[in-house]
Amino acid sequence: QVQLEESGGGLVQAGGSLRLSCAPSGGTFRRYAMGWFRQAPGKEREFVAAISLSGGKTYYTSSVKDRFTISRDNAKNTVDLQMNNLNPEDTAVYYCATHYSGNHYEIRSYDYWGQGTQVTVSS
Repeated sequence: QVQLEESGGGLVQAGGSLRLSCAPSGGTFRRYAMGWFRQAPGKEREFVAAISLSGGKTYYTSSVKDRFTISRDNAKNTVDLQMNNLNPEDTAVYYCATHYSGNHYEIRSYDYWGQGTQVTVSS
C-alpha cells in the first residue's frame, strides 16, 4: 500500500508562488503516474495536473496551464507542483494521488491519496 504525504502549502499573496511536494512511501513509486487535485470549500475535488510514469507526459487543467508545472524525480521519490502567479481562486486543499488506470483527468482513475496541504492566496 502506498502512503502519500504532501508538503509546501501556506499563505501567499496574489501573484506569488508556492512549490508543493508529494512524497510517497511504501509500494513502488515508479509504477505510478501521479496527479494533483484540489478542493476548495464547498466545492468538489477537481483535477489540477498529472504526470506520466517517466515524466515525459504532463496534463493540466486549463485554468492552471502556463502557471503551474508538475514534475517528478523518481530517484528522490518526489512529485512536485510549482505554482506561479497564484490568484485567490487557487485557494484550496491540494492533494496528490497515484494514478491507477484510465483518464488522467478523472478523479476515479486515482486510488491512493494523501491528506492534503492547504494553499491560501490572499488578494
